[in-house]
Amino acid sequence: MTVSIGKSSLILAGVPEPLRQPLLSAFDSIMRNYRERRWEPAELNGGKLCEVIYSILIGHITGKFPNKPTKPKNIVDACKALENANSNKFNRSVRIQIPRMMIALYEIRNNRGVGHTGGDVEPNHMDALQVLEMSKWLMAELVRIFHGVKTEEAQNIIEGIVDRTLYTVWEIAGKKRDLNPKHSMKESTLILLYSNSIPVSIMELYKWTEHSNLSSYKKDVLRPLHKSRLVEFDESSGWIQISPLGIRYVEEKISLAIP
Repeated sequence: MTVSIGKSSLILAGVPEPLRQPLLSAFDSIMRNYRERRWEPAELNGGKLCEVIYSILIGHITGKFPNKPTKPKNIVDACKALENANSNKFNRSVRIQIPRMMIALYEIRNNRGVGHTGGDVEPNHMDALQVLEMSKWLMAELVRIFHGVKTEEAQNIIEGIVDRTLYTVWEIAGKKRDLNPKHSMKESTLILLYSNSIPVSIMELYKWTEHSNLSSYKKDVLRPLHKSRLVEFDESSGWIQISPLGIRYVEEKISLAIP
């Protein structure tokens, strides 16, 4: 699900355009790389997001925003220094909570996912998930602080950023169901695959969709989706995974809401 922050001039009214657009670009890049399972770029872009947010915070505190995002020599020390801002003028989120979250995010960007050998478990996927969730929290806080819309609307925007739930997908007793009866079998299949970050077995997917015939499901649904490169269907192993093209198709062409 693409998280779009529309009306950015209102939503982030307190952030100047030269910083607002890099902020949205860095966040969108993290979201896109994560959705397309490109774990390492998602981690690296977390660092870029931190640099833009630091520029916004320092401009907010000093009253003089930089003309473009700037990277401090030592972002950890720079973030810690923000705690010295006037507590009567700037709230705790600006001084402490956002900066400390940025330090954690930057740590993952700099010191994880590189040079892991031997018995280490590959950390890229779980680290990218942490980058994603921390980035969404940071964006939600910025919207809350710098919004130029009514409080209720700002809250709805924040919830849209933080919540990536597929409302049309329901998990029950170890199964998944597409709750939108208007979806075709191909659409339901893509949506169910989209809700998983790992491959799904054909039998599991067949049960989730409740298709009436396994042979027909392979012939009429999975093979055409594979041929169009929306999924990767390995018939020898029986595993299916949605492709980056399929992810884009779900987000741009299929309604993910309950009708």
